[in-house]
Amino acid sequence: ILGKEIINKDYKKEKIIIAFRPIGPNGPEFEVINPAIEKDTSWISDISPIINRESGIVQVIKEYCANNPNVNEKDVEDNIDRLQRISDKVIGFIELESDLDLETVGIIFERVNSAGKSLSQADFAMSKIAVNGNIGSNLRKLIDYFCHLSKTPDFYDSLKNMDDDFTKTGFLQKISWLQNKNDDLYEPGYSDLLRVAFTSEFNRGKMSDLVSLLSGRNFETMEFESKIQDETFARLEKSVLKFTNETNFKRFVMIIKSAGFINPKFIQSGGALNFAYIVYLKLREYNLESAKIEQFVKKWFVMSVLTGRYSASPESTFDSDIKNITKDFTRHLKFIEDSELSDVFWNVTLLSELEKSNINNPFLSVFFASQVKDNDKGFLSSDITIRDIINGRGDIHHIFPKAYLKKKFSSKKDYNQISNLVYAQSEINGAIKDNEPQKYFGDVLKQCDGGELKYGGITDSNNLDVNMKQNCIPTSVYEMTIDDYLKFLEQRKKLMAEKIKNYYKNL
Repeated sequence: ILGKEIINKDYKKEKIIIAFRPIGPNGPEFEVINPAIEKDTSWISDISPIINRESGIVQVIKEYCANNPNVNEKDVEDNIDRLQRISDKVIGFIELESDLDLETVGIIFERVNSAGKSLSQADFAMSKIAVNGNIGSNLRKLIDYFCHLSKTPDFYDSLKNMDDDFTKTGFLQKISWLQNKNDDLYEPGYSDLLRVAFTSEFNRGKMSDLVSLLSGRNFETMEFESKIQDETFARLEKSVLKFTNETNFKRFVMIIKSAGFINPKFIQSGGALNFAYIVYLKLREYNLESAKIEQFVKKWFVMSVLTGRYSASPESTFDSDIKNITKDFTRHLKFIEDSELSDVFWNVTLLSELEKSNINNPFLSVFFASQVKDNDKGFLSSDITIRDIINGRGDIHHIFPKAYLKKKFSSKKDYNQISNLVYAQSEINGAIKDNEPQKYFGDVLKQCDGGELKYGGITDSNNLDVNMKQNCIPTSVYEMTIDDYLKFLEQRKKLMAEKIKNYYKNL
């Protein structure tokens, strides 16, 4: 409105020019300038000179009426006068008494915040950080720029030329490694970064506590203390730098990938990934051996995914879990395993979960991760691994083809069950089409006996048996028709559950 540059969603400076039509079909109108409006005399192409009182209002009215002789001059004068007075309008605000306690202020703000688009506690924290002088402003930029660069590494050169003040702080140099980032497994938003940094440093899981600490709150006296505020900013800056540290970030991502989670589509829980990074940072702080840290991080992450640990009330769970991340981490992890991953889970709960039909399923992701970790081959592939297929954007294939199943089953719950899915090369998937297993496996058995190659490159029955085992497919499928489908699902989900169990135990 004032004609000043803004920072757009791509973090580039941009001047957005607003045009104004005093007399429109439905009254006065505003639009962002475009070539058509610029040529249309019924529009005033830029309102900023009027708002800033750089153009005399009388002259503006005369010129407009001269270019639009059919308009009512009085209406034009009234509307342009109203336009100029926009800058005199007072923005509404609620002023609270200075002696109100923080709890009451919080309740009032939550009620006001319930209208319109609600802000998160991370939004509040970012605003508290931003208004704390140069220290807070640059810390906010560090958080914001890191998150943007992790998704768009080529933004680095633009940032370097765009924000001299930030460059001079030395923060940009600390995250300059992101310009060469070439994977998208972990692309944290500012909420993720703040949550990990805060929880790992302050041993608290609720973001509202960070907002309070940034406000200088003493949790015992409920009073404001500038010392607490200063200490909070210093500790938060330290923990943000730990999060954004190249070695920490890359080693953590490497650990998650070493567990078989090589594709962002496998990451069904951002909370599980965030807390796994917290575990990594805390255990490094305790100077545990690297091998132990890797094992604990992988186990905690996979356990969290399997149990849906952070799917409901994640803040409360973060708050509880962080208090148990100590040097003696083995004891706490064993307690969780005994209570959450009992025989009932492996033999009942997991089997039930494998009956679901949503392809974006955490249990299916863990199964595929286990195959990646074991370096398993793709379905009916002689040499191509699951890892190769995923990296090459291969297909997820229905062992009993979907089109074939639709002849008998009309519900997705039946023909899309995750225990009917495998990773397969596109050409194998395409060759199978909608043939029933009895037919195409019959051809595979023939090619293992010297017959024509139709599906993949397996030419030996022993290799075929290994491939079936790696993909958890019962060999009874060789003779199966559509009438055997439900029996097949029962057999395969047991094999999948057993593989997932062994995978977790051996992490």
